[in-house]
Amino acid sequence: MKAEIHPKYEATVFNCACGRKIQTNSTMGGEHSVEICSECHPFFTGKQKLVDTAGRIDKFNRRYNRDT
Repeated sequence: MKAEIHPKYEATVFNCACGRKIQTNSTMGGEHSVEICSECHPFFTGKQKLVDTAGRIDKFNRRYNRDT
């Protein structure tokens, strides 16, 4: 590798809106804020809201007079 052309790889802290602090190494360095992490994201917490697709299909079929 060539000397002095690569960015520094240093300690970085990411602060989530939920209060969690994630410490890692990155070329960004310093502290950064993120809106969502794996601790508060609905997919990972199991609080994911499921969409009622059956109701939408029924509404479509009624609108266009389709028989199922």
